[in-house]
Amino acid sequence: MLEHRGDGFHAFWRERHLSTLTTVRADGTPHVVPVGVTLDVSAGIARVITSDGSYKVRHVRAGGPAGAAVAVCQVDGVRWSTLEGRAVIRDDPESVADAVRRYAERYRQPRENPARVVIEIRLTRVLGNV
Repeated sequence: MLEHRGDGFHAFWRERHLSTLTTVRADGTPHVVPVGVTLDVSAGIARVITSDGSYKVRHVRAGGPAGAAVAVCQVDGVRWSTLEGRAVIRDDPESVADAVRRYAERYRQPRENPARVVIEIRLTRVLGNV
């Protein structure tokens, strides 16, 4: 899915931009928060590091083993891209360390957080104008 996107798309997702993550509350309303996102083009996976117990993590966990429907959107002027998919929470040390490394490469080294988990999004749709 992502390999066929142009170089501009790949470069856009490597630039240092914040994104929004949209999850769905139990009542069906959207919950939108700013996040840093990393994109693994070859695997078709986006990752967000966050604290366990946050509302976004609770919403994803409520999706069960099949994952919760989520979207991340990045905007820079007229350029934008939305990645949609199914998210699950990864809390094993290897997944967290990998996601932290990816985050540090795109943004900066994050602060220490013993409660850190990863929202892992397996992409199902890509939209945008980049």
